[in-house]
Amino acid sequence: MLDEREEVLRHLNQDYSEPLRDPIWKNISLSNSLLKLMAIPAFQKLNGIKQLGPSYLVYPGATHTRLSHSLGVFHIAHRMITHLLKKEAIPGCTIHGVKAFLCAALLHDLGHYPYAHSLKELEVESHESLTANRICEDDFSTLIKAEVGADPFLVASIIDPSLDYSGSENIKFFRSLLSGVLDPDKLDYMNRDAYFCGIPYGMQDVDFILNEIYPHHSCGLAISQKGLTAVESILFSKYLMYRAVYWHKTVRIATAMIKKAILMGLSAGIIQPQSLYWLDDRDFIEFTDSFDYPPFRMIRYVTQRKLYKALYRITFSSENPFHTYLINLEERSRFEEILSKEVGKSLGKNISPEEIIIDIPEPISFEIDLPVLDSEGRGGGSFKESDTVFDKRVVEGFTSSLRCISLISRRDEEIIGALKKMGGIEILEKGL
Repeated sequence: MLDEREEVLRHLNQDYSEPLRDPIWKNISLSNSLLKLMAIPAFQKLNGIKQLGPSYLVYPGATHTRLSHSLGVFHIAHRMITHLLKKEAIPGCTIHGVKAFLCAALLHDLGHYPYAHSLKELEVESHESLTANRICEDDFSTLIKAEVGADPFLVASIIDPSLDYSGSENIKFFRSLLSGVLDPDKLDYMNRDAYFCGIPYGMQDVDFILNEIYPHHSCGLAISQKGLTAVESILFSKYLMYRAVYWHKTVRIATAMIKKAILMGLSAGIIQPQSLYWLDDRDFIEFTDSFDYPPFRMIRYVTQRKLYKALYRITFSSENPFHTYLINLEERSRFEEILSKEVGKSLGKNISPEEIIIDIPEPISFEIDLPVLDSEGRGGGSFKESDTVFDKRVVEGFTSSLRCISLISRRDEEIIGALKKMGGIEILEKGL
């Protein structure tokens, strides 16, 4: 009779035999039950959401979707849990838990919003919460229970850590595996994004990483001393991808225009948060086009590449009181309105609030809290304490150098000229 670990490995090796061809990972093998989950319309809708939102304006090849990314995350998750279990037994890692973990990997982006992270920071429900709630609805939950053989609430709880799961499965392990320093999400999106953008920065050696990771009782994963270079590669690649792709100046302008339009629509009561749920990119454009609301024109302008202009840009400083004041979206909107009125006053005409935007990217983190094993395979400290150039100071430098505050305006020579006369850099440093 097989023990639990052998049963799980047999399941992983034999029950995923339906291949789908992928440009990054070649064959991705799924089970028949997961193919049935994929056929649900809510999952197929992910084929209409570009993984990188407006980044295609800079990198025309970046039109890959959330669906292809979801398959890639599943593929890496399957390989990762297989490698870990081959090395040693994992307490509380049952076949039911592994099935739930792989479902979570496949479905983790189910509730994602259109246009990548353009709606991030707005007062809308998190996409993790939307995903978890949707998984517990009849179509998904029935299939997960009857076909996959997993607990839908466990699947939802692995994705959304705010849920209180009280079952016997090792949920802490599965959560840390799905979201951590070397998680399947990151390993897929960095390779996939780099491939479709046609740049080398994000490429990671996944085979090497999987060979050098080990189960860890409290953190999910640990890495060998030999594998430290893999973590260093991810940290530097993530920095370069943010610099070259995710926060490219043009991408930030497009993102800021979409975010400003939706923020104004929500604040004015033109739309409600719920109306933004479960839209793909095309639905989103058609929905906002259906309103006779001038700020929504910015969204259509993005699709037509009629972008605003970034006039001034300085490094965001958490020690600058004006910068910290602008983090609050309501306060930022008030300042943009004041600035628009001042520009209008100097020009002797009305300038609408949506014609001038202050853009501040959300905070990002470079995770380095990863246990490192010594040469004998025992705990040897953490990555941040290891012999690496990527110490806390360097990682903080990555974050601070990437996050910039920008003054953006409609391409109108009078508005641009007025902002220059008012001192664009001074406006970003201390306001009016």
